[in-house]
Amino acid sequence: MAQLCSWVVAAAAITVGLLLIVPAFAGNFSEDFDITWGGKRANIFERGQLLSLSLDKISGSGFRSKKDYLFGRVDMQLKLVAGNSAGTVTTYYLSSEGTAHDEIDFEFLGNLSGQPYIVHTNVYTQGKGNREQQFYLWFDPTKNFHTYSIAWTPTQIIFLVDNTPIRVFRNAESIGVPFPKSQPMKVYSSLWNADDWATQGGLVKTDWTKSPFTAYYRNFNIQTCSGSCSSFSGGSVSKGGLWKSQDLDAYGRRRLRWVQKNFMIYDYCADFKRFPQGFPLECKRSGRF
Repeated sequence: MAQLCSWVVAAAAITVGLLLIVPAFAGNFSEDFDITWGGKRANIFERGQLLSLSLDKISGSGFRSKKDYLFGRVDMQLKLVAGNSAGTVTTYYLSSEGTAHDEIDFEFLGNLSGQPYIVHTNVYTQGKGNREQQFYLWFDPTKNFHTYSIAWTPTQIIFLVDNTPIRVFRNAESIGVPFPKSQPMKVYSSLWNADDWATQGGLVKTDWTKSPFTAYYRNFNIQTCSGSCSSFSGGSVSKGGLWKSQDLDAYGRRRLRWVQKNFMIYDYCADFKRFPQGFPLECKRSGRF
């Protein structure tokens, strides 16, 4: 597994058995990422501290991290496409390679001006996804930068927005559900046209007179580990503590329930039409959120 940091401050290192937690601070897009497609539609500014992706009628654009990570907490600040962004999708995700890949997704589905963005989340294991949950946000994600985080441990995956947990996907291997824990992943992002499905199921198409559409990125952060990641202890994920915490604290659980009660608009585990013969195994597990 590739490691982000070339240095470790011994006094700040936390050792749990063979586990070494390596703190990492705001990355540099020029040093940590490669532009993978889109040519000049992707740009890095401010000495590597700001990146933009653009989409026009010819092409979108994207980037990925130079290194792979196996477990960690990834933070990225995004400011999404403003105005009429219908048909566009801005993605930010972790993924391994190959047909049996693992993947942890944030996707931001564009909208007509004045309508809310939809945050689409998914988890793939061994090439199989179909675990979608979707949310509205409680703020306008086009006005300012907001932090979107993935905290990934051997026991669970937590999706967070401005440090508020919106979704938890727990390891349910004990009941036969595969969990992503063996394939290192890169960090990816892209901005592309998906007007066949992204906005109102494809009913609203991209208005190319509004292009180019542009999203902005800053303050990439990752905390990862070397050695065994099989055991953890530490602070609360939901209060900005160490990513290695095994679970949310009481405050984090309350915030998670608040989001899912007020802002969740789709849950695959409640889609009877999609699963008439019975929900996936993880849906039946008590405390799956």
